[in-house]
Amino acid sequence: MSDACIVRAITEDDLPMVLAWRNHLDVRGYMLTQNEISLEEHLNWFARVKDDKTRQQLIVLEGSDPLGFVQFNPVCQGGIADWGFYARPGAPKGSGSKLGQAALAHAFKALGLHKVCGQAIESNVASIAFHQKLGFAEEGRLREQKRISDQYHTLFCFGLLAKDWHESQLKQEQPNATN
Repeated sequence: MSDACIVRAITEDDLPMVLAWRNHLDVRGYMLTQNEISLEEHLNWFARVKDDKTRQQLIVLEGSDPLGFVQFNPVCQGGIADWGFYARPGAPKGSGSKLGQAALAHAFKALGLHKVCGQAIESNVASIAFHQKLGFAEEGRLREQKRISDQYHTLFCFGLLAKDWHESQLKQEQPNATN
């Protein structure tokens, strides 16, 4: 699935598109920080991260069609990184799966990560199911860990090891055996 997708670094030309995605209610309503981001904040963020080799800010494309945004931090060979992601608002059905598969292939092959970690707030059942679908194991719950709009939320914590990801890729490549 990820073979048809390209993962590339975000550029200055992408900033208006990514800001519009991030500020869309369908995206920011599930973020850990749900405020609308100003253009100035967005530009300052990009200035901080664009040359930091331990942070990967990426766009996933299917052909020339952008599917969404992914980030990994901190990135070091054999390391453990947190990821964050969102599909572009209005993306076709299945875009999230393509984005996730392409991003994880990039994480474990190109970046050489040992483990990718993610979090989802308890109300984001789609993100929780998405992590599970991609093979992430639930590694814990941080009860009432994040305060959003004067309410505390539990965070679900997930992890995916490179060896488990590689094993799942091998299983997908093998033809179905008949018993």
